[in-house]
Amino acid sequence: MNEFSLKYGCNPNQKPARIYMANGGELPVEILSGRPGYINFLDAFNSWQLVKELKEATGVTCAASFKHVSPTSAALGLPMSDALKKACFVQDVKGLDDSPLALAYARARGTDRMSSFGDWIALSDVCDKTTARLIKREVSDGVIAPGYTDEALELLKKKKNGNYNIVKIDPDYVPEEIERKQVFGITFEQGRNNLKIDEALLENLVTKNKELPDAAKRDLIVALITLKYTQSNSVCYAVDGQAIGVGAGQQSRIHCTRLAGDKADRWHLRQHPRVLDLPFLPKLGRPERDNVIDVYLSDEYDEVLADGIWQQYFTEQPQPLTREEKKAYLAGITGVALGSDAFFPFSDNIERACRSGVSYIAQPGGSVRDDAVIDCCDQHGLAMAFTGIRLFHH
Repeated sequence: MNEFSLKYGCNPNQKPARIYMANGGELPVEILSGRPGYINFLDAFNSWQLVKELKEATGVTCAASFKHVSPTSAALGLPMSDALKKACFVQDVKGLDDSPLALAYARARGTDRMSSFGDWIALSDVCDKTTARLIKREVSDGVIAPGYTDEALELLKKKKNGNYNIVKIDPDYVPEEIERKQVFGITFEQGRNNLKIDEALLENLVTKNKELPDAAKRDLIVALITLKYTQSNSVCYAVDGQAIGVGAGQQSRIHCTRLAGDKADRWHLRQHPRVLDLPFLPKLGRPERDNVIDVYLSDEYDEVLADGIWQQYFTEQPQPLTREEKKAYLAGITGVALGSDAFFPFSDNIERACRSGVSYIAQPGGSVRDDAVIDCCDQHGLAMAFTGIRLFHH
């Protein structure tokens, strides 16, 4: 098959639509179920590149959760603490600890569950039964993987009344070196971004602090590879082998840093004992709990805690988590890695990053204010590497 017809393009009025191989060759994908759309395939091919590259860079099974051509998170299949499992709503998944792939998706989906609602999933390895069980119960548009076990495929084909989008991709497919796209009838052409992201990019430590532990290198690689497939401008916070806050498509670098930092903060706060112990009504589903937690962690917590309202969500009225309590909890967070797809033009980005526990930074460098940014890092005792490479993605 060298062509696949789509129902429509980005919007229903954009017809006709298709994906095809301009060279007349075979498409590297097989649609096993459903009928993926234009945006589905944009997510599928971007997310597959991310997990393929991340697996090659780390040697660890990984997964990504995508929405509108940017990752909400990408994560390695590392063990999860009991608190993290509970925060990600996966404490009841049988066999989770025995499946690195399920752990990877549990982390990726659990990072920013509000944004991941209706996501596209990418898996670096053959989808197993445990991962399929996890995917089956979440609201999702589709999945791409190099293969599926018979049990996994049987489970996933039952999702959405048999209409769930399941795509199998040839893991050995290598695209042409030159890529093209059209905008306003004009063809753009460029070489593919084949830049290899590895520890060699982290050798130019420009700060007084030259300590970069192996875990920090791993997390910075996770952040940088995530950014390579995130709509620019973009900034990514990562820790424990997963992206915990992605700020995508912002015109201002500081807005990226704030947006991603706010998401990273919420990820940490979801593991606060008071959040883990919220007395939800048994009838409340996971998406509803996500919404309630999001509001509970905001300054508008009265919207779910006020008299006459809390009874819709809880068996008893919880105590709010005040701004002071949240600030105190986050003050104890350290060891977070931060990547940026382009240089930081001002030190305000560093100040904001520090409030989210950042200890390690990787960015291209090259700003006329590099000295001020380095000095700010030195004041906070951070280690920062200049990679010398930009990772814009559009």
